[in-house]
Amino acid sequence: MKPVILLVDDNSEILDFLSEDLSEKYTVLKALNGKEALDLLMQEPVHLLISDIMMPVMDGYQLCKNIKSNFEYSHIPVILLTAKNTLQSKIEGLEIGADAYIEKPFSPEHLQVQIANLLSNRNKIREYFASSPLVHINTMAYSKADEQFLEKLNEAIYHNIENIELSVDQLADVMNMSRATLYRKIKAISDLTPNELINVTRLKKAAELLAEQDYKIYEVAEMTGFGSQTNFGRNFTKQFGISPTEYILMKKTDRKRGSQ
Repeated sequence: MKPVILLVDDNSEILDFLSEDLSEKYTVLKALNGKEALDLLMQEPVHLLISDIMMPVMDGYQLCKNIKSNFEYSHIPVILLTAKNTLQSKIEGLEIGADAYIEKPFSPEHLQVQIANLLSNRNKIREYFASSPLVHINTMAYSKADEQFLEKLNEAIYHNIENIELSVDQLADVMNMSRATLYRKIKAISDLTPNELINVTRLKKAAELLAEQDYKIYEVAEMTGFGSQTNFGRNFTKQFGISPTEYILMKKTDRKRGSQ
């Protein structure tokens, strides 16, 4: 599946030019102003948005502000394009949460590199979160709305972590969201399904408890909602590439080095 990019500009010629240039690597959607863009966001799973600033109906600043303050879309990277090259206009764009700011005229190659970097960096951070035992869920937050959502989600899972039967429906109820909305948001931020994120969160809590070295492995397995020590050990090794026993030994070694 190609990543989906939404282009927003009131100049149809620029839209067509950019669309043609990007369509080989990406699925491209087009909108003529900010309002049209927001309508499209409600219908399509967009991975990145590129918007002109000066537009009728709703300009790029207002569009970016709306996206970054709405938790359903706040994870979407935004690149602003503008003919304004003043420092103040750049500061304004960055203050409302734009991820990149490109002055017109620009080279298509420059835009391609910015897009690739933003998408690649997001993927690296997701992989780092999933594969590193003690990395907090907030490392994946790119806006205040994302941060608040992830904090609440983490808290909801932690509160029910001993419950082996914790389901996506129960989590959606706790989060006061529909199952579909919760699924879309978690998938968009982490590239994990809600069940996968619940599992990773359990394992990260387990890693935290193991690092404290106050509990036996079977106790940690029970405390984090795994049915058995065997099931826990298999999941832990698959997720982090190290067994619980090896992880404890590694933490003991780290602690000794730290005290020397």
